[in-house]
Amino acid sequence: MKKIVKGIGIFLAVIVVALFAYAGYLLLGFHRLPDNLTLEVSRSGSAETFDEEFAVETDKPYKIVTYNIGFGAYLPDFSFFMDGGKSSWAKSEESVYANVSAMGQMVDELEADFIFLQEVDRDGTRSYHVDELEVLNRFIEGYEYHFAQNYDSPYLFFPPWEPHGTNVAGLVTYSKGQIQEAVRRSLPISESLTKFMDLDRCYSISRIPTEDGRFLCLYNVHLAAYGSSAEVREGQLAMLYADMQADYDKGNYVICGGDYNHNVKEESPADAPEWAHTFPRETIPEGFGMAINDAAGEEDIAHNSCRSANEPYQEGHTFTITLDGFIVSDNVKVTDYTHLDLGYSYSDHDPVVMEFVLDLQE
Repeated sequence: MKKIVKGIGIFLAVIVVALFAYAGYLLLGFHRLPDNLTLEVSRSGSAETFDEEFAVETDKPYKIVTYNIGFGAYLPDFSFFMDGGKSSWAKSEESVYANVSAMGQMVDELEADFIFLQEVDRDGTRSYHVDELEVLNRFIEGYEYHFAQNYDSPYLFFPPWEPHGTNVAGLVTYSKGQIQEAVRRSLPISESLTKFMDLDRCYSISRIPTEDGRFLCLYNVHLAAYGSSAEVREGQLAMLYADMQADYDKGNYVICGGDYNHNVKEESPADAPEWAHTFPRETIPEGFGMAINDAAGEEDIAHNSCRSANEPYQEGHTFTITLDGFIVSDNVKVTDYTHLDLGYSYSDHDPVVMEFVLDLQE
């Protein structure tokens, strides 16, 4: 009996030591990138695919797309463990290649001038270490682009049946015009233990010269969800708005797009889950507005840009909401606004496409 008790004691001691060692590993492994980080700008495709004469002009139509690609995992039958579903990894390495390739081809066929992508994995356990940016660049050619990292986790042993592992991911911005300046801003995040499961939240700013001597300032964002505190969410918006306002006050054109993790329509349905609360429009600074209302009433945009990932997608049953969209300064005139209905075939999000002209009124 004594040997049994001793054996149990040793086993429990090993477990405790292992847990403390892992906690130490998480604490030492957690890090954030510095704020105001200059981003490297590269080109996709060969020299022949890049339009050296492309110039951003006023009163000329342009197209911009925002799309959260869900790290290549969210086929219609995928559900995510953090949303109450089952899976942590994509189905297979082959499915990641096929899915990201399909999204890259689809985005390229939109022939947009500017593209915002979120949740692009570069090296992830959950996506079988496929460099998704490299895959996307096989299809999205003829752009200047940069990558802003917003996730670099230590190895996470949760969930136990399929550990999320270690993952590096971020935001990608593509531009047909020359990106003269690209910077990554580090958003405030929770300081609680939830930071190990959340992202290293950030947004990127791309400043592109226009022919009238100003800049088109593109903000690619992926904000905190409602799992974060109100203080964190308010702090993120305050920081974002301050930068947008500063660019606008200099006479520049400002477009902010991405995944806001808030419903960007004016009202949320009565059955909306906790994570789908309405974006606080009253906080948007003067001189800016939610673009979904500019070209047409949001009632004309029936398809929502995001589906719940607590279950495989079932049309007419799975909860959907619009988390993706654009905020624009009043010198950017929205001429068309569309939610592409792909039936969430490649991601738990579908793309939002906006057409606009720069319309400086002095």
